[in-house]
Amino acid sequence: MNKIFCLLFLLFCTSFYSQTKLLSWNLENFGKSKSNQEIAFIANIIKDYDIVTIQEVVAGEGGAQGVARLADELNRKGNKWDYRISEPTSSSAYKTERYAFLWKTSNLKLKGKPWLEHKYHLEIDREPYFATFEIKGKSITIATFHAITKSKQPETEIKYFKFLPQEYPTLNLIFVGDFNCPQSHSVFTPLKKMGYAPILENQKTSLKTKCKGINCLASEFDNMFYKTNSINYIKSGVILFYEKFISLKEARKISDHLPIWFEFSLN
Repeated sequence: MNKIFCLLFLLFCTSFYSQTKLLSWNLENFGKSKSNQEIAFIANIIKDYDIVTIQEVVAGEGGAQGVARLADELNRKGNKWDYRISEPTSSSAYKTERYAFLWKTSNLKLKGKPWLEHKYHLEIDREPYFATFEIKGKSITIATFHAITKSKQPETEIKYFKFLPQEYPTLNLIFVGDFNCPQSHSVFTPLKKMGYAPILENQKTSLKTKCKGINCLASEFDNMFYKTNSINYIKSGVILFYEKFISLKEARKISDHLPIWFEFSLN
C-alpha cells in the first residue's frame, strides 16, 4: 500500500510540475513612455508566469529598451528571465510594431530563433511572431499576434491563420494575442474545425474609457487558441489589474487591455 501511495504521489508531482503558465498582454505603446514605477507594476503582475508574450511594443525609440527594462525588473524578483524581441513588423499601410517573449529559464528552453511569419505579410499588416519552447522534452510553438483595429475589419487578416497549421505541420501551435475580434466570429471556425479551441469565451478583455457603474470592460478581443489533442487545458482567466488603481484613467496608463493567461500541460 505504501508503495502504491508513493507511486501515486510521484505521478501527481510529475504532473504538477509539468504544468506551464502562459500570459499574453497587449501593453499599449510599450516603450519609453512607461515609467520605472509602471514597469515595476507590470513586473509584479506577470512574475508568477512561466512565459509572457507582449503585443504593441513600440517599433521606434524605446520599445526594445522597455522590454529590457522589464526583464531586468523581473530578474530582481527571484527567478532568472530571458527575452527576445521581434524586428518591426513589415506593415507600411498601418502601424508597425514589435512583439516580445519573456520566459523563466529554469522552467523551459528556447529552441532555435524566433521569427516573424513573412509568408502572409502582404495580407497581414502586423505578421505574427513565432517562438518554440521546450518544456520537459516536449515542444510548443507560440504565435503572438496583434490584429488591425475592429474598424479596419481584422477578420480580413485572421482568415489566413487557417493556413498556418498546414505551413508548420510538425509544430504544436498555439495562437495568442489581441485579435480585435471575438472568438465567436465565424472567421475562427476553420481553426475550430481543425481542433483548436479558445481559452476564453464571453470574456471581455479591453477597457472602456469610463466605467459604467462596476462595468469597466468593453470588448472580447484577446484570446488564445490551442490544439486540444496535444495541449491539456487546466485553467485560464484574465487579471483585473485596473482594480488596483484609483481610477480607470490611471489604469489605462498601463494598458487598455487586460492580461490573459492559460495554464496547461503538454500531452
